[in-house]
Amino acid sequence: MVTFDLLRDMILALPDTEETTSWDARSFKVNGKVILYWNPTHDAPVFKVPVEERDFLIEADPETFFTTDHHRPHGLVLARPGTLDPGWARANMERVWRAQAKRATVRAWDAGRTRG
Repeated sequence: MVTFDLLRDMILALPDTEETTSWDARSFKVNGKVILYWNPTHDAPVFKVPVEERDFLIEADPETFFTTDHHRPHGLVLARPGTLDPGWARANMERVWRAQAKRATVRAWDAGRTRG
């Protein structure tokens, strides 16, 4: 089962991320941009994804992925923590982090990973 604490550990392992609050929800940002937030109404993480990917995820795995009327217009998908694959969550958060972090931060992190 994926928990908020597990997601926190995964995301804060990425350089320059911070825990904060966005839209009255606990969230994580890099470079001032939200990577992920936890929807308290549904007790579920909300991930950034392209709309086409969101629709595919919901169709392919409706036990895990869903949306709401509020989230539907945006590139966001909610996930049920009990069935969410932690590997998918980690890969998604890293992908969003890479798109939003400063280029120098990403390069330095990649360089450190290849040396270690």
